[in-house]
Amino acid sequence: MKTKIMGILNVTPDSFSDGGKYYDNKNHLDITLKHVEEMIKDGASVIDVGGESTRPGFSVVPKEEEIERVIPVIEAIKKNFNTEISVDTYKAEVAMEACKAGASIINDIGMGMLDENMFKTVAQTGLKYVLMHNKENYSSLIDDMKETIEKARTAGILDSNLILDPGIGFNKTYEDNIREFKNMTHLKALGYPILIGVSNKSMIGNALELPIGDRLEGTIATSVMATMWGADYIRVHDVRANARAIKMTEKVLY
Repeated sequence: MKTKIMGILNVTPDSFSDGGKYYDNKNHLDITLKHVEEMIKDGASVIDVGGESTRPGFSVVPKEEEIERVIPVIEAIKKNFNTEISVDTYKAEVAMEACKAGASIINDIGMGMLDENMFKTVAQTGLKYVLMHNKENYSSLIDDMKETIEKARTAGILDSNLILDPGIGFNKTYEDNIREFKNMTHLKALGYPILIGVSNKSMIGNALELPIGDRLEGTIATSVMATMWGADYIRVHDVRANARAIKMTEKVLY
């Protein structure tokens, strides 16, 4: 498919959607790898491995523990599957270790601001870098992104490695989330690939008045719209259903 699906793999005990399900990778790595195999079979072309929950009110995980969670999983995926691997982290040391283990994308919710060494580390690795908008009291997402892109360039990150994410659900109200999702084409006009991650988030829950475990249809709807608006990557928990919806959308569009 033209739109790449990023399958979410949370190796954490407390993620908002599937916390704990694939956490104990020391004793149950086979369960984790089985899930990876299913996601790839169902249509994921990128597996996004995260070792710290970023749900509202999340607890910060020491970098050493995060490394212990994600590196064995990344190494095992690299060994067993021919797929692109992303690491979901805002910590520079975790990103560097993930690069050594076989990751090819650094997915940073911190916008390069939560670790002063992140931009320098990304430049050193030469990996693709998802720059996600995550800023309190913002007035213009586009202006914020332009400013941060310049900082990334100055640090040595190549334009060709940048992927932009509007950061749905991060430091935004429900109204903000709806507005920025609808304005995705304005972000795409900056000329970079776009990643959209709305899967099971509160934007859907608030719109449909549904709990976390009952937001699949809402997620699919956002995946279809994001595809129509030109998203290059869509990050989801339920790969099969979203992949089928995206594939059908692309059949009509192209």
